[in-house]
Amino acid sequence: MPVAHGLVGVDGMSTRGNPTDAQVDAILRRVRKAADLLRDTPGAAAEAEVPPPILDAARPPNEGARLLDQLAELLGRYVAFPSPAARDAVALWAAHTHAIAAFESTPRLALLSPEKGSGKTRTLEVLELVVPRPMHAVNTTAAALFRAVEAHQPVILFDECDTYFGPMARGEHEELRGLVNAGHRRGAVAYRCVGDPKLMEVKAFPAFCAVALAGIGDLPPTILDRAVLVKMRRRAPSEHVEPFRRRKALKAAEDLRDRLAGWMEAHRDQLAEAEPEMPPGLVDRPADVWEALLAIADLAGGAWPADARKAALKLNAARAEADPSLGIALLRDLRTVFGQAESLATEEVLRRLCALVESPWGDLRGKPLDARGLARRLKPFEVRPTTIRIGEATAKGYRREDLHDTWSRYLPDTPKAAVTGVTAATVPAVTDVTHSGGEEGAQ
Repeated sequence: MPVAHGLVGVDGMSTRGNPTDAQVDAILRRVRKAADLLRDTPGAAAEAEVPPPILDAARPPNEGARLLDQLAELLGRYVAFPSPAARDAVALWAAHTHAIAAFESTPRLALLSPEKGSGKTRTLEVLELVVPRPMHAVNTTAAALFRAVEAHQPVILFDECDTYFGPMARGEHEELRGLVNAGHRRGAVAYRCVGDPKLMEVKAFPAFCAVALAGIGDLPPTILDRAVLVKMRRRAPSEHVEPFRRRKALKAAEDLRDRLAGWMEAHRDQLAEAEPEMPPGLVDRPADVWEALLAIADLAGGAWPADARKAALKLNAARAEADPSLGIALLRDLRTVFGQAESLATEEVLRRLCALVESPWGDLRGKPLDARGLARRLKPFEVRPTTIRIGEATAKGYRREDLHDTWSRYLPDTPKAAVTGVTAATVPAVTDVTHSGGEEGAQ
């Protein structure tokens, strides 16, 4: 590919100065076609010269931002997303599938809604047009997926995933769940026995691949913990989208997919070395989930770095709210009911907890939470009831100072305003007397 006097070209195709998108795409197609020919034709490599990669100088500035803008526009054309942040997150997820080998992990994309008709399947249908090697899975087996991932590392688009992973499927499809859980990390493998029953041998199947899941209800915490969660909802009468006709959408999507693939491939090394700055509060597993998407946003430039971080904070907050264990939910509700109090009697803590309308404490398996249950649930966090003074009397209760360290470790977010239904009721002043290591009896 000669490069001289501002000319960039392949086999006689040339352009002076900055090439147009169409010219860059044509050059990329010729390069990929030549590479495919060399790979598939025995001996061809010895007879032909592989064209060097397209020079970065040949790529127009802000190409990445334009590609992501076009991808977000394509998605929003057919799907009424709950927010621009959700649409942008899906666009970034689709882009990362073109270079997952550059990243340490690939986040799962979870499209969940309370009811059908919320745009989940439509989102998968549009994604199928813009991701590489899509595998739309509705009714499949673990064995089929293991073989598919080993053969060509597809982008798996799970529709109706609630039938595989929802509450009604508990205990079933554990192999599929294991693949989804383990496959987010580069180099992950799943071990299975293969071969004749009398000559079984253990084989390691590659598990690393991109996965999107669409379903009704919730997913297991182990999957949500590795996912970008988009809470889909039914389109409002005032929200309008274009009718989706695959043959029509494919024409625009194919060109965009090829240009996006070329841009991602050209910047693979930069993405592999990227260490994007995380917004405040995005640490540990959530930081792993968003690292690849923020790296792409930073590389694209324009408004994408700022918008991607806003989306990360918004969607991660929604995920954390949708995926609390009972222990975390209890700590969060305790922080709410404590308000500004320095200590509260157990009886008052229970009364306030059970008054929280959207919390489960008033009806745990048909009974309200009692003192013994409260102490048992807090014991793993090394929080125990202590003796406090109420006026001239004493009672068992809990102190803010004993909960503060646990709150800071497990609830790093800013405390929310008090929940409606729980008021800062006037209670007698309480003071501490002694610590007690034992649990309380049932009230």
